[in-house]
Amino acid sequence: MSLGVFMGLLDVTVVNVALPTMQKAFNESFNSLQWVLNAYTLVFAVTLLIVSKMGDMYGRKKIFIASLILFVIASVVNGMASSLLILDIGRGVQAVGGAGMMSLSMALVASNFDGKQRGVALGILGSVIGLSSASGPLVGGLLVDAFGWPSIFYVNLPVGIIAVIMTAIFVKETPSYGRDQKIDFLGMFFSAATLFSTIYGLIQKETNTSWAWTDMRVAGWLILAVVLLIAFIVIESKVEAPMMNLKMFKHINFVGSVIVAFALGSGIYAFSTYLTVLMQNYIGWSAFDTGVHQLAMSVWSLVLGPVVGILGNRFSKKWMIVVGMILGGIGFILLINNLSVDMGFKQLWLTLVFVGIANGIVNPVLNSAGMEGVAPHEMGMASGLLNVFRQFGTSFGVVILGMVEANRYNSYFEDHLSAVKMPAQAAAGLHKAMIINAGPFSGHQIAFSERLSKVPFAHDFQQVVIKAFDHGMVGVSLTAAVIVLIGAAGAIFFMRDAKTTI
Repeated sequence: MSLGVFMGLLDVTVVNVALPTMQKAFNESFNSLQWVLNAYTLVFAVTLLIVSKMGDMYGRKKIFIASLILFVIASVVNGMASSLLILDIGRGVQAVGGAGMMSLSMALVASNFDGKQRGVALGILGSVIGLSSASGPLVGGLLVDAFGWPSIFYVNLPVGIIAVIMTAIFVKETPSYGRDQKIDFLGMFFSAATLFSTIYGLIQKETNTSWAWTDMRVAGWLILAVVLLIAFIVIESKVEAPMMNLKMFKHINFVGSVIVAFALGSGIYAFSTYLTVLMQNYIGWSAFDTGVHQLAMSVWSLVLGPVVGILGNRFSKKWMIVVGMILGGIGFILLINNLSVDMGFKQLWLTLVFVGIANGIVNPVLNSAGMEGVAPHEMGMASGLLNVFRQFGTSFGVVILGMVEANRYNSYFEDHLSAVKMPAQAAAGLHKAMIINAGPFSGHQIAFSERLSKVPFAHDFQQVVIKAFDHGMVGVSLTAAVIVLIGAAGAIFFMRDAKTTI
C-alpha cells in the first residue's frame, strides 16, 4: 500500500523537473505543457471521492488493485506518448488510478490494523505521503538527467507490479459495506462537477494572473462551483444511500482534521512549488541539486513517520499537530530574514528543516486522528475526504501564493526599474517582457539570457529582478505562515483527543 501511495503522489511533483525537457521534445509552449500537471491534479481531485465510495461498496482491496493496474498501464502509455495530447489524456487516466491508490490506502491500513498497530501503520503511511511529495524533484531530476523524461513514467512499471503482487498476497479484503446499495450516480456527478469547477477556476486564475477574480472566465467557474455544491448537499441529504454521509461533518474532530489537511496542502505543499523555483531559477541549482538540497526537508517524513505513529498512541495527537503546524510557521518566517541576492544553502537549511519536521509530524498523526470515531464502513470516505481537502488545499495554495508572488514582484520591479540606467526603448521592451510575458517564474531566464547579459546595464537590471522575486517570496512566506497557523488554531478549537494509552 505504501508503494502505491508513493507512486501516486510522486507523480504529482516528479513531472515538474521534466517539463523543460518535454518542452523541447514536443516543441510546445510552456503554457500548453502546464496541462501535463493540471490534467493529473484536476482528475485526481475529482475522482478521489468517487473511488473511495466504490471501495466502500465493492471491497477496498479489489478497487485498490484495479487502481494500481490502471495507474501502471497509463504510466507506460505516457512514456510512449508521441504527442502532448496523448500525454495529457494519459495523465488524466493515470490520475484515476492514483486517486484510488491514495484514497483507499489509508482505509485499508485502518481496517487491516487495530489498536496501537494502527497508529504506527498510519504513521508509516503518513511518512510515505510526506516523503513522496517532497522527494519528487530529486527523483525526477535523477531520472531525467540519466534516462530522459519517459523514464519518470516507465519506473512505475516494476514498482507497480511488485505492489500488485504484495497487495494480493498480504492485504486483507474489507467487507463490501454497501453491496446492496444503489449507486448514487447523482451524488457522484455533482461531487465531481463541483470539484472540477472549483479547481478549473483556480487553474484559470493561476495560468492567467492578469485576469481579475471578477472576470467571468474565473468567477463563472467559481460561481458554478457554489451552485453545484448546494445542489450536491441537497441531493445527499435526501438520497437513501448517499455517496457521502453529510453527518460525518457533525463530528467536530473530523472537521478539525479537514481544516488541518487543507492548511497542510495550501501552506506547506503549495509552498514547495515556489521553493523549487527559488532554488532552480534564482539560486541556480540544477534539478538534481535542487532535489539533493531538499532532502534536508523531505528526509524528516521518512525519519519521523513511524516514531510519530508510536507517540500518537501515547500522547495527544491534537497537540502534536498544533506543535507541528507552529514549527512550519516558524520555518516560513525564518526564510524572510534570510532572503538575499547571494542566497545559498547556508541561509536556507533552517527553513527546510523546520518545514520538513512540521510535515513529518502532522501528516502521520493527521491520518490516524481523522479516522478516530469514524464508523468502519465510512473509513474509505473519511480517508478520501482528508485527501480531497489536502489536494484541494494544494491547488488553492498554489494560486493564492502565486498571486502574492506576482503582485509583489510586479510592484517592486516597476518601482525600481527606473533606477537602472538604460535607453527608454529598452526599458519599455523589458517592462513588457518581464511583467506581461514572463512574470516572476520565467523572468530570471530573460534577465540572465546570453543576449541580455552582454548589455552595459545587465548587472543592475539582474539585481532588480532577483530582489523583485525575493520581495515576492517575503509575501509568499508570510502568507504560508498565516495559513499553517490558522491550521494550528483549527486543531486547537475543533480537534478532540481520544483516550490515550500511557
